[in-house]
Amino acid sequence: MMGAGWVAGVTRSRAMLSRCLGAGGVREVAAAPTLDDAVRYLGSTAYRRGLGPEMSLTDAQRAVGATLLWHLRVLAGWQPRSGANALRLLASGFEIANTEAHLGQLAGAEFRPPARPYRLGTLATAWPRLARTGSPSELRAVLAASAWGDPGGESPAAVGIGMRASAAVRIAAAVPEAVRWAAGRMALLVGREVFVAGRRLAEPSARWAGRLLGSAAIRSSAFADFRERLPTTARWAVDGVDRAEGLWRAEARWWDRLEQGGAELLRGYRLSSGPVIGAVALLSADAWRVRGALELAARGGGTTEAFGAPG
Repeated sequence: MMGAGWVAGVTRSRAMLSRCLGAGGVREVAAAPTLDDAVRYLGSTAYRRGLGPEMSLTDAQRAVGATLLWHLRVLAGWQPRSGANALRLLASGFEIANTEAHLGQLAGAEFRPPARPYRLGTLATAWPRLARTGSPSELRAVLAASAWGDPGGESPAAVGIGMRASAAVRIAAAVPEAVRWAAGRMALLVGREVFVAGRRLAEPSARWAGRLLGSAAIRSSAFADFRERLPTTARWAVDGVDRAEGLWRAEARWWDRLEQGGAELLRGYRLSSGPVIGAVALLSADAWRVRGALELAARGGGTTEAFGAPG
């Protein structure tokens, strides 16, 4: 859709790209000899929100994620209705993270919960209701009654896989520019779940996955067959991966393709959703690389080639 309604959204999207750290900045963070040094460097960038001295790696990475979410919330406020809806879908990972943390607490898991949930604002789909649930069964019921749909189980694995599969299908249906990204992500998700973790997909997740990957791929009993039966929209994500154990290498390639696709969408001056989706892709890839660079710094510094970053 093109028109004057996209003027402000596209203009703001292009301006937001100045918040990206870029390849040079990511290299500086990764090469820092300590995590504190890396955090100190980020303190003079657009990622400074929520950062402070003597932070743990988990907290620093979470702060980077929260900054990305804030950028997406700002962008959503400048979009026409269809653009805001697209950003809500593309930001669904933050609601998934909140839900998984909340479910972990409900299930009594022994882990250190985040200080507070991500603040989703208008990008929330069902989070306010999910946050008020008091049991895993109640949380599943709220999901089933929302756009997320029934994940097919109450366990953390069932909920996490179900929500991710649901998000991928809804993104592919509503955001044409992101179809290949969503399908590739689904291929990685199913590949890891079935052929690495050895868990069978719950019925809703299998049904959602089948919409993007095809029923033949979902019925595959071996990874090689799964890879060969994938449609072209998804196969690119696992090309060159001969064994399921090598899927971790495909993760960086997915982010590379996201970044490349985002840059392509930003070329030109169309008043449409394309540049907006492109900006979201570039902002997201940049935040992912910064998080990886922080991990390298926490290990004493290293090269960004370790996680596929440019340079």
